[in-house]
Amino acid sequence: MTVRERTEEQEYQILSPLAAKSREARRKQPIEECAFRTKFQRDRDRILHSKSFRRLKHKTQVYIVAGDHYRTRMTHSLEVSQISRTIARGLRLNEDLAEAISLGHDVGHTPFGHAGESVMDDLTGHFTHNEQSLRVVEFLELGGKGLNLTFEVKDGIVNHTGPTLPRTLEGRIVRVADRIAYLCHDYDDSLRAGLLTPGDLPAEIYKGLGDSTSQMITTMVEDMIVSSEGQGDILQSARIKGLMDVFREFMFKNIYHSDMLSRERRQAAFVLRELYHYFMDNFLELPPEYIGREECWGRQKVVTDYVAGLTDSYAVELFNDIFIPPVGHTASPAKNKKGY
Repeated sequence: MTVRERTEEQEYQILSPLAAKSREARRKQPIEECAFRTKFQRDRDRILHSKSFRRLKHKTQVYIVAGDHYRTRMTHSLEVSQISRTIARGLRLNEDLAEAISLGHDVGHTPFGHAGESVMDDLTGHFTHNEQSLRVVEFLELGGKGLNLTFEVKDGIVNHTGPTLPRTLEGRIVRVADRIAYLCHDYDDSLRAGLLTPGDLPAEIYKGLGDSTSQMITTMVEDMIVSSEGQGDILQSARIKGLMDVFREFMFKNIYHSDMLSRERRQAAFVLRELYHYFMDNFLELPPEYIGREECWGRQKVVTDYVAGLTDSYAVELFNDIFIPPVGHTASPAKNKKGY
């Protein structure tokens, strides 16, 4: 018996009957199994070692001009993973599946956070980061071959937001853990940025969830575990869900859509719009691997893939190389373009 087979057997002995079992997972393209890692562990590793995951360290969570202590898409994904694993363990569900979905859920996010996503949606007529995340792992990674992830992981990635619930309970955990993470940690970053001060949240939030981000996360995680135990679904109590809705409404009004960040949002939108239109008109200036995809996907889709895949810093660098005269400095035209 291999290490993998032993782990698969232990899943049936230890995990809940409702947990997804790695032995039963399937891929679009069957491959030889690893002697040591289960399918979900292997998916986790494929995502972790992917180019799109590495780029997340230079993609904005909320604050475009971010210092060392602000969240990025990568740190957000790691925090979602930690929260999801805690909940999965508490419910005896599959931690490896929850972790893989968590790490992959935002790999399709645009530069400049939700401001970038909104711009790409306006430019193309339809763009959502969850659908793009699925596209990245399915078609774009590894030079267009994709990561060949299991159906369970892909289902959790594409349905971590939007109208359709994931099929697995592990995917449903990530769906809620994502919200827990971004609400609490974006609040924490807003305090650090000076856009909020302690006590600014509605009093009912502090009373019901706690005074610190750590207490808030603990309260919501405990509520999910207790509410979901033995229920056959991932649930929250009506009280905690209501408080999360109040919390979310406050953050959208006072941070995500606030006038304080409107200048950054306008700047980000301008950069992405100009880059998008430039490459639509100058398609052959894309990296060769993208040019070769036009016949399969069409020019607009290829340009969308390229621009959406840029990091914040590289988008600005590319914008400067294309549109800003090299006055007083040495230009570096397209020096890193092949990396995208």
